[in-house]
Amino acid sequence: MTTGGAPSIPAPGQAPLPARNAAALLRANAADPERRDRPAVRDGDRVWTHADLYRESCRVAQLLRAHLPPGRPPHVGVLLDNRPEYLFLFGGAALCGAAVVGLNHTRRDVHLLRDVSHTDCGLVVTEPRHLPLLAPMADRMPPVLVVGESWDAELEGCTADDPGGDPDVGATWALIFTSGTSDAPKAVICSQRRLLVSGNRMAMIMDIGPDDVGYLCMPLFHSNAIVVGWMPSLVRGASVALVPRFSASRWLADVRRYGVTYFGYTGKPLAYLLATPARPDDADNPLRVAFGNEGSPGVVEEFGRRFGVRVIDAYGATEGGVAVNRDAPARPGALGRAGPEVRIVDEEGRERPRARFSPDGRLLNASECVGEIVNTAGAGPFEGYYNNPEATARATRFGWYWSGDLGYLDEDGYLYFAGRTADWLRVDGENFAAAPIEEALRRHPDVLLAAVYGVPDPQAGDAVMAGLVLAEGATFDGAAFAAWLDAQADLGPKWRPRFVRILAEVPTTGTFKVVKRTLVHEKWRRDRCRGDQVWVRDRGADAFRPFTEDDEARLADAFAAAGRLADWDL
Repeated sequence: MTTGGAPSIPAPGQAPLPARNAAALLRANAADPERRDRPAVRDGDRVWTHADLYRESCRVAQLLRAHLPPGRPPHVGVLLDNRPEYLFLFGGAALCGAAVVGLNHTRRDVHLLRDVSHTDCGLVVTEPRHLPLLAPMADRMPPVLVVGESWDAELEGCTADDPGGDPDVGATWALIFTSGTSDAPKAVICSQRRLLVSGNRMAMIMDIGPDDVGYLCMPLFHSNAIVVGWMPSLVRGASVALVPRFSASRWLADVRRYGVTYFGYTGKPLAYLLATPARPDDADNPLRVAFGNEGSPGVVEEFGRRFGVRVIDAYGATEGGVAVNRDAPARPGALGRAGPEVRIVDEEGRERPRARFSPDGRLLNASECVGEIVNTAGAGPFEGYYNNPEATARATRFGWYWSGDLGYLDEDGYLYFAGRTADWLRVDGENFAAAPIEEALRRHPDVLLAAVYGVPDPQAGDAVMAGLVLAEGATFDGAAFAAWLDAQADLGPKWRPRFVRILAEVPTTGTFKVVKRTLVHEKWRRDRCRGDQVWVRDRGADAFRPFTEDDEARLADAFAAAGRLADWDL
């Protein structure tokens, strides 16, 4: 979905390599008289030119060669906020053929240790703020260097001499974990070729030139920050501004301060920015394009209008594998027109029927048309999951690429996103996806964010539960909300939430995707919901009422009587 017109997005194979490999690109930028003295990285008042970036990368390459253990994969785990050292590590890895493993600072304890060991990290680089995350596993971690402490001391002894490496363009440059909203994150292999081609493709999509300034507010352990944010600037000799982490309250001031012209997002940032108080001069800023995914159509349209920016909300996943052509005229809610190789199928690979809509654009047959998005032509740029052949095989069965995402196609071949495969619910024998329900709930004037998920029913299947974030100053009226739900023509009785939880805090990944497995685990349990108010709508009732301690006890008894206490405890 776009505002201000739909660009022509080249397929991955149509975007050429901008250099022989990433090392050659860094060297070329530093030697080119038109690029070498131009800004490459901005952090507060500090600026590094492309020549500076190359020199810092050379020093880091020397450090990596000295510290990565021989005979093992040259993988360095990076547990940092968005700071210049992160990009210097990418540059150093490019020059010496190593790979950066982006570690997610929202992971904890054995889960974080699992990510380090699963990817064979021989070294971890972190900063004082994140040291407590590593402390519980200190005896099981590889060597750790701390920026501002041991990292600086080691770097002092490294020269800016080029290490002379000329890595194969197929060498792994990064291992980027999937979001892990429903299961353990998988490490996606990203070669130098893939990131260079993807960066060049994004530069073409957003029309990036040397004068452009990107804004890196998404975490650098995520593909959006690398592919949408940094790589286009490296390919075109432009610059990026770094902030440690996304802040809705600081975003517009940063855009103006740095002269930001483009930025990437994933998940809910646009909604968070729209939740800030509107000002008459919001559109008075240098930003011209935003690229991301998972923005709802209404949010994308309102954001583009309020801030005067073209928003390209496209289909995207860390793995790649499915491309959507946006040459066709824009269609509300659609990601673009899919090629004949893109299909919507069930678990057995059978194609699902095409979507049907009411005159006002509401989806009429979601239970029939929603399925998994696959690319029957093959895996595309997907290069597999590191150290996980089973997951790679699942994602490439039948010789197709299985995205793990839900979607549907209309009669003209336009593709619509409908959530993750973990977002399936089953109520009274009917399977349906959560995303259409969430889209409907977002139409309510008091709802800022909606997350729909299945919680176990004592008898069988799921009950529909919705976690809602309300707009500032709004309160939940159980009778009014039930009446509003009943008036929505595209919400059948089985789709209407039985439980509603008013969320004070939303469990999210580092890239602002809702972690539904956490919400499913917490259910309606008073000992898990962190004080949030839960409401229930009894069968046949015309209003939601508060879910009480007595209600919970009766529900526990019902699970026990049905022999489903395991579902209660999950």
